[in-house]
Amino acid sequence: MILCTNCRRPYPQTGLPWRCPACGGLYDLDSPWTFDPAQVDDSQPGIWRYRHTFGLPADLPPVSLGEGLTRLVPARALGRKVYFKCEYENPSGSYKDRGTAVIMGWLKSRGVTEVVEDSSGNAGASLAAYAGKFGLRARIFVPEAASGPKRQQIEAYGAELVPVPGSRTDTAEAVRREAEAGTVYASHAWLPFNLPGYATAAYEICEQLGGRLPGAVVVPAGQGGLLLGLARGFEALRAARTTENNSAAKTKNKHLHKSALFRVSPRPIEDAQQMPRFVGVQARACAPLWAMFTAGMEGLRFVSENPTLAEGVKVAAPVRAEAVLRVIAAGGGSMCAVDEDEILPGRAALARLGFEVEPTSAIVWSALRQTIQALPDPVVVILTGAGWKYG
Repeated sequence: MILCTNCRRPYPQTGLPWRCPACGGLYDLDSPWTFDPAQVDDSQPGIWRYRHTFGLPADLPPVSLGEGLTRLVPARALGRKVYFKCEYENPSGSYKDRGTAVIMGWLKSRGVTEVVEDSSGNAGASLAAYAGKFGLRARIFVPEAASGPKRQQIEAYGAELVPVPGSRTDTAEAVRREAEAGTVYASHAWLPFNLPGYATAAYEICEQLGGRLPGAVVVPAGQGGLLLGLARGFEALRAARTTENNSAAKTKNKHLHKSALFRVSPRPIEDAQQMPRFVGVQARACAPLWAMFTAGMEGLRFVSENPTLAEGVKVAAPVRAEAVLRVIAAGGGSMCAVDEDEILPGRAALARLGFEVEPTSAIVWSALRQTIQALPDPVVVILTGAGWKYG
């Protein structure tokens, strides 16, 4: 069930509010979702193999552009074998498509025809792509300084682009005024529906590692939604542990249990296996999660919203900061901050390994260099956005 984290009221059965109408609180799932191996259906496209974790109506057709099933590529990096998850292979060029597909499912199921969203680029481009495909009108608010290719991408999909003077925070405030006037706000930060979509990357990683959980995951974090979704996905896999009790269900549908996760072993996730150690990465120019992880709430006094090449993680006040930091601390992970002069060299280093990514994604290289000696195998690095988005 989805509840307000403040007043504990359930999410309404009609409409699509972006925050609790009663108290203004944040919505989230009140308990971990269940991953049921018997319901993994390889007849469905991409992430929709795992639709039983989405909470959507059973009769809703998959809302898909082909998101998911991105490669996990091993490479030699900084003296170690590292696996790179190529999330830039998603339809709009970023991992956001996993979450947008599920959000769009909720929008369609509730009859929404017009939405607004704020974005530094990737979330807006993703929503514009799905809105164009599935017949919704979309207005995307972006900072005036957002990169040209992302702005062009949003308009190419048919959405209305609304440039906002000032900071990323100014953009968020502008779209909230629109939402308060009555337009549905399809927020990737406030709505919880994208988190199960992001969790599908965790299920794929486990399949691609032959049924193992990663020892460590390095991931860019602005709002931190991807990190949080991955963590919840891995936790759901751990909770599933064995498929022995589902043996009868395996025979009910010929499409079930074809994925590598369930071919490898009847016990794909060992009971004793620990959760991955997460390394979240931010640009030092705007690093509130790093500041809070390092110095507690006192650290926020020193957070600025300065210009950065890593525009996708430039978020001064992450909505789910508490939940993200709790996940990192529970697994013995860490937050890293990356200086501006490290970003483009990191992008070049990744390109030499065959991965052409945008600067926001490239901050993982510096974080990997800072932490790799302490990370347990296997190490997975999430490459979040395509290189053609930068320019």
